Amino acid sequence: MYRIAIIGASGFTGAELLRLCAGHPDFEVAVATGETQAGTAVADLYPSLAAHYPDLSYAPADPAAVTGCDVAFLGLPHGASQVLVPEILDRVGHVVDLAADFRLRDAALYPIWYGEDHEVPGLLDEAVYGLPELFRSDLAGARLVAAAGCYPTASALALAPFVRAGAIDPTGLVVDAASGVSGAGRPPKSNTSFCTVDEDYTAYGLAGHRHTPEIEQVLRTRADGTTVGDVSVLFTPHLAPMNRGILATCYARPTGDLDTDGALALLDEAYVGEPFIVVDERSPSTKATLGSNTAHLTARVDPRTGWVVVLCAIDNLVKGASGQAVQCANVALGLDEATGLSSIGVYP
Repeated sequence: MYRIAIIGASGFTGAELLRLCAGHPDFEVAVATGETQAGTAVADLYPSLAAHYPDLSYAPADPAAVTGCDVAFLGLPHGASQVLVPEILDRVGHVVDLAADFRLRDAALYPIWYGEDHEVPGLLDEAVYGLPELFRSDLAGARLVAAAGCYPTASALALAPFVRAGAIDPTGLVVDAASGVSGAGRPPKSNTSFCTVDEDYTAYGLAGHRHTPEIEQVLRTRADGTTVGDVSVLFTPHLAPMNRGILATCYARPTGDLDTDGALALLDEAYVGEPFIVVDERSPSTKATLGSNTAHLTARVDPRTGWVVVLCAIDNLVKGASGQAVQCANVALGLDEATGLSSIGVYP
């Protein structure tokens, strides 16, 4: 049994990690911290977890508390992991960070997109990007994993097979993606309250969302670490009035003859045997992914306009965050990567 620490376990991704660890046959949660909820019973904040964690309470943040744990999951706001990781990296077997603190390879991008310099740029070279379907071989035994972001996961799973195959022009990619409100986190905000979000649909982060360089980096990088050349993405996120889920609609120009059958075949070939990928002619639905670690994909080629359209739906809290983190931890530990994760969504 592997001892697990969840740092920042009181947020939505932390609660999802607690849920997934409860169903994992090889994971036992030894530490669950929640700085703003220290002393609060997990069952009081999340009654949905009461059956498995009747006596667990959130502990205050303490780097020493994770000593000897096999995996530490970090579900913290951006910037916090940069301070914490150097303190705990030698105390635990593996660190899986769910924030963006170690995702970008180029430290110079952090002040541009996140507004401040990186605290420990030397660790960026050690961090392994956590998207198993695209970079699985790097994850085995990895000491520090930067789990992929939710929007980049959906966008990259849709477009990477086409970029890597040279089937589309990588310099003019367009990604329109919509996310459920849980992507904004648990703390209340005026723009994510029920009265604001209900019966509304809005775009945000116009021409400058911070996930843009991450999407470009993933699409630029092959599985072996070599690059495909220049990649540019126009990314526009939207907030949809739903609890969870992401639907990414991605547009590209083909570089040669490509029809819908060929595009679907390319996706099929890229993801053959993947336990958490569904490629189908059906249009993906966020509802179909609810509670699962599965990404649903399809593609179309419009002969009239010449555009390739690739769609991907995921649960932003599972494949887009906590499920992805568990999948990465499984690979790092040498376990079957599907252990403790469901490929089946909850419906209705």
